[in-house]
This record gives sequence, C-alpha cells and structure tokens, in this order.
Amino acid sequence: MEASQAQALPVVRAGAAIATAVCHDLPRNPGVPLDMSWLDAMRPVNRSALERRTANLTKRRSIKADNQAAWLLRALSLMDLTTLSSNDTDERVRRLCAKALRPLRDDLVEGLGIAGAHIRPAAVCVYHPFVATAAKALSGSGIHVAAVSTAFPHGLSPLPQRIAEIHASVADGADEIDVVIPRGLVYGARWSELYDEIAQFRDACGSAHLKVILGTGDLSTLRNVMLASMVAMMAGADFIKTSTGKESVNATLPVGLVMTRAIRAYEERTGFKIGFKPAGGISTAKSSLDWLVLMKEELGRRWLEPDLFRFGASSLLTDIERQLEHHLTGGYSATHRHAMA
Repeated sequence: MEASQAQALPVVRAGAAIATAVCHDLPRNPGVPLDMSWLDAMRPVNRSALERRTANLTKRRSIKADNQAAWLLRALSLMDLTTLSSNDTDERVRRLCAKALRPLRDDLVEGLGIAGAHIRPAAVCVYHPFVATAAKALSGSGIHVAAVSTAFPHGLSPLPQRIAEIHASVADGADEIDVVIPRGLVYGARWSELYDEIAQFRDACGSAHLKVILGTGDLSTLRNVMLASMVAMMAGADFIKTSTGKESVNATLPVGLVMTRAIRAYEERTGFKIGFKPAGGISTAKSSLDWLVLMKEELGRRWLEPDLFRFGASSLLTDIERQLEHHLTGGYSATHRHAMA
C-alpha cells in the first residue's frame, strides 16, 4: 500500500482520537433462499493468480512510524481476544477479560496520546462453560462475548445438541456465536444440508450475531472455500470465518482473498455487507497489517471496522503491544511483561 493510502487511518499524535466503537449498526443479513445457480455462476479459482495478488499486496504497502502505530491500534480494536484451551478455568477467563478491559500498559497509552480513547478488543471468545463468567466480567464495557459452539472444533455431534448449545450460550450472555460446519457436507457437495443447518443455527442465535467457521484448512480446494462461503451467507451468516485455529493449516491470505471476493459477490447480489474473520496463526503485528491491507484493497475502508472484520487471536495482542513500545522507545522489553496469564 502506498503511504498516501496508509493515511486513511488516523495518525497517532498527542491527543489524537481513534474511533473504536464496537457496534452492530448494519442491517443484519436475513439470508436468501438457496439458489444453486449462484454456485454455478462462481468463477473457477486460480490459486497461482491469488498467490500473486496477495504477494503483491503485502510487498507494495508502506506503513511506517505514526501511521503504523495507528494501524496497529486499529488491529487491536478488531481482535476477538480468545482462549480455547483444554485447561481453561473461570479465573483464566477473568484474567483475559481484565486484559481486554486494559489491553495496553498505562505508559503506552500516555505515550501514544490515546488516553480516554478506549482502545479495546472487539470481543472475548470462550467455550460455552465460561460465557457467564466473561459476560459478568465485561458487563457494561461494550466488549462483546463470543462463544464457540456446535461441537467446536469438528461439528460432529447430533444437530439437536448443537442447536441446544447455541441456545444455552445466548441464555448465558453471549451476543456472538461462532459455529463450525461439518466439513463432510462440503466434501460431498451437500449444499442443501449445509444451508439448512446454518439456517437453523441462525434462528437459534436470535439477536446474537452468527459467525460461521468453515475450517478452510480442511476443505481441500479453494473452490470448496468459495462455495461454502456463499452457502453460509445465503443461510444467514453475519460473518464468515476461516478456521477454528485447531486445523493444521489455518488462516492464509489466498484463502482470505477467496472469502473476501465471495463477500463482495454476495453484497452485489443482495445489498448486504457480510463480516470476515481470519483466525488461527495470526500472531504477529506484521501479519495483522497484511490482513488489514487485504481488507482495504479488496472490500474497502468500511471493512476496517469491528462490525465487519475481526481477528481471531490469542497471542497477537502481545506482539502489538511490543511493537507499540518499540515505536515509542526504540526498544523492546521482555515478552513476559506483555504476555497474558
């Protein structure tokens, strides 16, 4: 990205305010009837062309100094701060929520001139047993509570159980639900079954926003990613998401390019804007900038807001905080000063 384009986000200077309000003010995607002709009309996916496109995007961008700090703060505001470990506890989730409420050290906030700007992650994402804990810890903060659901990460329990899990998480305070699809429905091109399941998930969510995880690393081909993305949106997804973070291959820029182009095609047909969430393996500040460049170039500035873009991340915040410290001081402190417990 050229330097002039980088200035589309505010420069960090003393007293500068960065808009980070997390709100769901867009009309929700109601979905549309499944229309197989939409899938037939999707163009073939040229992997080598996608790889060239993403390589070109990341090589030609130039985001430096204050502009880079501003973009990193934007990346922070787009994060779903996540803990999805087998050893999660209520206390661990409370610590994560405390970090979400104060993601940066006071000296960094003061040095960047953002005191009072409330730069915070968009959401905290947890397993269902910890939804109530997170909802209580974040009450009144404006930070959303997201629950991974539907037999995460494989989606292979009976459908009634998966739907019941959504209802339970919403009842406990989740206002975003990240569901996972059974990948076998994609392998078998069983699009009607996939559509029906996602539509039922959408209904179970009620007012909670639905983020549909495709598990792209398991889908074999980029065309499968394209078609699954379109079916999920037709069924009423508010967001489409790359990965659970548990696959051997998670979010990659070529996959992101396929999914963003599906989002654009859906908007052209319906007028509804759909959100995008890459997840898994995004752990460095540099990689977050690459994703922001991709979103701005492919979908436009509007997709750099938390109601249309999220990072699924557990360790990204640590590196962003270190890079912001380097921006202010020219040096790095030890990683453990930033790491979350």
